[in-house]
Amino acid sequence: MSKEKPWAGRFKEKTARSVEEFTVSVEFDSRLAYWDILGSKVHARMLARQGIISEEDAQKIIEGLEKIWREIESGRFRWRSELEDVHMNIEAALIELIGPAGARLHTARSRNDQVATDVRLYLRDEIDDLCRRLQGLQQALVDKAEENIQVIMPGFTHLQHAQPILFAHHLMAYFEMFQRDRERLADCRRRLNYCPLGSAALAGTGFPVDRHFVARELGFTAPCANSLDAVSDRDFIIEFLGAAALIMMHLSRLSEELILWMSSEFAFVDLPDAYCTGSSIMPQKKNPDVPELIRGKSGRVFGHLLSLLTTMKALPLAYNRDMQEDKEPLFDTVDTVKTAVAIMGEIVAHLKPRPERMREVCEEGFLTATDLADYLVEKGLAFREAHAVAGRVVAYALERGRRLWELSLEELRRFSELIDEDLLERLSIEGSVARRNSFGGTAPERVKEAIASARTRLSQDET
Repeated sequence: MSKEKPWAGRFKEKTARSVEEFTVSVEFDSRLAYWDILGSKVHARMLARQGIISEEDAQKIIEGLEKIWREIESGRFRWRSELEDVHMNIEAALIELIGPAGARLHTARSRNDQVATDVRLYLRDEIDDLCRRLQGLQQALVDKAEENIQVIMPGFTHLQHAQPILFAHHLMAYFEMFQRDRERLADCRRRLNYCPLGSAALAGTGFPVDRHFVARELGFTAPCANSLDAVSDRDFIIEFLGAAALIMMHLSRLSEELILWMSSEFAFVDLPDAYCTGSSIMPQKKNPDVPELIRGKSGRVFGHLLSLLTTMKALPLAYNRDMQEDKEPLFDTVDTVKTAVAIMGEIVAHLKPRPERMREVCEEGFLTATDLADYLVEKGLAFREAHAVAGRVVAYALERGRRLWELSLEELRRFSELIDEDLLERLSIEGSVARRNSFGGTAPERVKEAIASARTRLSQDET
């Protein structure tokens, strides 16, 4: 393989070793090899189709690229840092393998449009994989919700007891979050699915290329409309990082709740030992390390988003070497989010709720006080007056260490003559949950509808 750089003709001096070490990117962008070769094979076919190179040369190029890919896939390919990046390594290997025909591959393109195409192809596939993993997590949430449709837990606002809700209703809230995440990824995929190849360095090319053919063959919607924008644009990466940051934020919120719920103070759920770790000094410990790590890893993804925004914010058009810094944040984000989504799906699938403990807590915090206020409103009292009456009843019960449904009808009527026997059923935990039957509410029939709707959406997305 030639040690001379493809662009060395203009230069009289060799590149300083320190510069080579500082600018090299092949250590991480070799990850793009599959998509680089895929794009190069289509580019070669287009060049021959347009009469820019011969059919014979195109066939040699394609066969050579396929042989190089087999070497890469088997781990036998030798990456050379002095050749800077994945593109120049593959091109140099091709020229060494097939001779002058290999040197014709780079006709009518630049590394600028080449790398922009590679990254779009790579990210398109990764988005598809991530969406499948999110579907798996959603499926686990739906299954767990359906298994526990009768389990009632305390709902919280400000981390204070608020109203009783179904555990399934709580899980289905996360289903909706991850549904929005998949929709955002689909939007991102749609916008990135335009092909930069043929834009060359920045101005397009004088060769009679067929950019529409290349775009079709690579599965793109169309070629990018402006050559300058095509090589300058990294919006699609930033948009993905934004969507990924939201996914990690949602995973972190779910992780936080699992961590709280597994604590002895809550004790709402348990996880099998296989998904927990212990302490090196305290034998009794069973730590939710996996949710803690997911919660912690959200920060690195948020950081990658800010990093690339900062890199791009002051770059003039078109390509600048700063843009080499887009790949490591992207690759790390893809790896982090995919792994976090997959393992959270496993955690949810193995989650063991503790209904008795949830019920015990539901009975401690006056969670049906709103039902008392609503009852009085239905009897004709203005809501603010009803709210005040319910508050006084709560204070009365607190002073005596009793629950609302343990107060007698005579005691309740001291606060309002509108109260009658039909209130007592309203103050029960089950009665409260059952009455929250507005669309999207926590009543069992509504949650069953939500689960059925979710299953329909998941099955439609699979077809």
